[in-house]
Amino acid sequence: MTWQQALKDYQLYLTIERGLSKNSIDNYALDVKKLMTYLDANALSISPITINSDTIQQFIYESAKHINERSQSRLISGLRSFFSYLIFEDYIKINPLELIESPKIGRKLPDTLSEDEIDAIIKAIDLSKPEGERNRAMLETLYGCGLRVSELINLKLSDLFFEEGFIKVTGKGDKQRFVPIVAITQKYINIYRKEIRTHLNIQAGFEDTLFLNRRGKQLTRAMVFTIIKQLVEKIGLKKTVSPHTFRHSFATHLLQNNANLRSIQLMLGHESITTTEIYVHLDRSHLTEVVEKYHPRK
Repeated sequence: MTWQQALKDYQLYLTIERGLSKNSIDNYALDVKKLMTYLDANALSISPITINSDTIQQFIYESAKHINERSQSRLISGLRSFFSYLIFEDYIKINPLELIESPKIGRKLPDTLSEDEIDAIIKAIDLSKPEGERNRAMLETLYGCGLRVSELINLKLSDLFFEEGFIKVTGKGDKQRFVPIVAITQKYINIYRKEIRTHLNIQAGFEDTLFLNRRGKQLTRAMVFTIIKQLVEKIGLKKTVSPHTFRHSFATHLLQNNANLRSIQLMLGHESITTTEIYVHLDRSHLTEVVEKYHPRK
């Protein structure tokens, strides 16, 4: 079995069996491609079936010179997944990464914005320009519904159920969920739809896409990042802010206002509650208040 064939089959498995998004599949494939590049550069004619832990350990050691511990841990995890697939298909019996430990790293807490900082960013939008109304509606949706940037740019007109107070969101692995949308967010989306979007020359295939660029096509992830970066620079905020920061802030502010973790999990579309639990670490004082208020032994 060649590396190219193994990688192709692995990507197909991630698509069909695990239902991962294209971005996730590309990231997993990149880990394998890095190992393939290393083998080529060192003239090592080793197949995916015959490679051993010593070779992989040396590859990881060389990679560690150029990447941080978190990236190193991600690389090991990606390769471990690839060889687990080969075991699943009965190509190999033992995972060569079985005894290779990932570096110990602290759990990275997500950056968040205060309510005042979010207000300042949104107020910095120039509403005299047509794209201003779109940008305000986008940021209000990111923060008001806790969306991933990919979920935002893929949002459809047919996903809006304003009378019921929900939007339908297509998340990772094409899994769909319904997320509540408050009246203020609905208001800004409707302003954009009725005053700006209707005047665009919408290109074929994008008639149902909610947020469009000036050419009438779907916005890119990079464009949303750029819009936010420019606004943050405009108000002089000394924080690294991305679309995901609005999502983190959505979850953190809900938790601070006594929303339960299970509800936040459902709204964020986290498959596991442990992913949502990272927000618990953001505000331990809040947890103390909860115990003091609700525990019978207070």
